[in-house]
Amino acid sequence: MTGREHAEKLWSNLLELGVRRLVALGLIGLVVFLGVGLGAYYLSRPAQEPLYVGLEREDVSRIGAVLKDAGIPFDVSSDGTAVLVSHANTANARMLLAEKGLPQSSKSGYELFNDLGSLGLTSFMQEVTRVRALEGEIARTIQTMKGVKAARVHIVMPDRGSFRREQQAASASVVVRTESADDTSSAQAIRHLVAAAIPGMKVDRVTVLNTDGTLLMSGDDGASAATGRMATLERNVGREIQENVRRTLTPYLGLGNFEVSVAARLNTDKTTINQTTYDPESKVERSIRTVKEAEVSQNRSNQKPTTVQQNLPEERVRADGGENSSQDNQRREELTNYEISSKTIQTVSDGYAVKNLSVAVLVNRSRLTALMGSDAPQGAIDARIAEIEQLVSSAAGFDKARGDQIKVAAVGFIDDGRMMEPTPPLGLGEVLMRQFGNVINALTILVVASLLIWFGLRPAVTAILARPEKEQAYEATTASLAAPDEALEAAEGTPQLETVTVPNLIEDLTGKMNRTPQKKLEQMVEFDEEQAAAILKQWLMQAEAA
Repeated sequence: MTGREHAEKLWSNLLELGVRRLVALGLIGLVVFLGVGLGAYYLSRPAQEPLYVGLEREDVSRIGAVLKDAGIPFDVSSDGTAVLVSHANTANARMLLAEKGLPQSSKSGYELFNDLGSLGLTSFMQEVTRVRALEGEIARTIQTMKGVKAARVHIVMPDRGSFRREQQAASASVVVRTESADDTSSAQAIRHLVAAAIPGMKVDRVTVLNTDGTLLMSGDDGASAATGRMATLERNVGREIQENVRRTLTPYLGLGNFEVSVAARLNTDKTTINQTTYDPESKVERSIRTVKEAEVSQNRSNQKPTTVQQNLPEERVRADGGENSSQDNQRREELTNYEISSKTIQTVSDGYAVKNLSVAVLVNRSRLTALMGSDAPQGAIDARIAEIEQLVSSAAGFDKARGDQIKVAAVGFIDDGRMMEPTPPLGLGEVLMRQFGNVINALTILVVASLLIWFGLRPAVTAILARPEKEQAYEATTASLAAPDEALEAAEGTPQLETVTVPNLIEDLTGKMNRTPQKKLEQMVEFDEEQAAAILKQWLMQAEAA
């Protein structure tokens, strides 16, 4: 049989089914097709990625309305704090939401003043709004730092009182969520940022915590703050030295062929040194005082001689005898004051000093063998290790007098330097495991389609195709019952039954169990009581004749 004959036979069979059966068959096929299509659509939807996470309920509602208006399909996470879209629509959705100013976080900044009216606004409300705006702006700035995913700031402004002897100082607390739970590198920067943004705020009045309850930075209480600062400083110094060594050895050995470990011990004691130095060789005349004295004195004494002439009146006696003396004194005094130069040195050290360093470097022996050749002697390998040790010493700032220690050893790595080798192709098992979700979805679609076809389409088609045989039997039975009645109608002039009503297809499919001979007789009586009575009368007459 040719294909054309098959097509003609199929078309004739379809025409024999009738319009109602064809419509029912089309509806059943459409339902099966839609069921399979919808199942395949929901089970094979593209993977969605988070558009925004940590959203408030109001933000989720606004974002959903905007995406719905733009025709972008989206979904909401089970906890209601994240919006999910397909990977292809991520960029468009974010640009669209950025134009709309979404998401609008509840921690708003100075935008709070845009919604405030001038009527009925007290000074307390203004102060509270100002503090909220300041908290929001500082939180936004902290979230822009590297490694900080979210931040929340609480500020306590000083409450000024007229009768207080001591005024309350401003304080603040910051809770951050970092990418790494033990990341404390940005805590000190956050403290200085908050202290600089709030008038009258001191750095030691700012406390920084992590979301898991870890105290990152607190006030200088001497017990916890100093210890935490010391540990953080030692870790940062060790990390910096380790990075210097890594940058030095990477071009020489290659990435992944060495491991560096640095332990730094610091001294953070505060030191004050006062030193005064005098230089006697360096002097400057400050003042000169000169005193000069000259003294001249003469003494003379006369004594008359004892003679007779002294007793004579009006007689002058010549005094030739006596003593004469003269004295000449001169004194010169000179006083010179000198200014002796002096140097005063005052040194205050509030930083840190490295007590000692311990550096350990492990080098992949296979890498050294590849660089020097497989037949290289042990002496050449030791010389290369000594060269590496010198490079590490220079990069780490090695000081033997300080007690630093450096150890470089060549060992065989477990991965044997295969980190730089190309990745082997994936095996069949690994590919199947990665595509396990898609395989499950495909199997689910096949199972759903099979169940729909087996329990839905197959019984319906069977019932539709089996219907013509039942109708033929029904029509034959009706014709046999109506044959004697035709003669009776011709004799009595009663109208002839021209058509027989065919039961509805849907009712036939749903009520097969109720289609009994008694049910058929009841349907015939309901359709035409007179015709049914004539048929029963004919049956009785045939029974009496027999």
